[in-house]
Amino acid sequence: QVQLQESGGGLVQAGGSLRLSCAASVRTFSSHTMGWFRQAPGKEREFVAVIRWSGGSTFYADSVKGRFTISRDNAKNTVYLQMNSLKPEDTAVYYCASSPRESIYRPDYDYWGQGTQVTVSS
Repeated sequence: QVQLQESGGGLVQAGGSLRLSCAASVRTFSSHTMGWFRQAPGKEREFVAVIRWSGGSTFYADSVKGRFTISRDNAKNTVYLQMNSLKPEDTAVYYCASSPRESIYRPDYDYWGQGTQVTVSS
């Protein structure tokens, strides 16, 4: 079973940066992609970014395109989310998840981390 652990969240002022990490206990061959999602209070959990373990192709939500960068270190079984030019509306709990499919849809992800809080003050 894959276990995912996020870290790197915190409080930052608008315009600042944070880097989130997601360490996987093991990289399973069934895990095709790793994604980041976020959930703000009172809102649905939404897609942020996704990366393939092999090849490294990426895809982003329009709301973060140009500001966030997803990357991975296969040797460390770790995925990162570099977040720049943060806005108050980026405030949310950020989750990483793994999927056997190339997908941006939450139901396609079978393993989830516990989440890390990101708060952006104005």
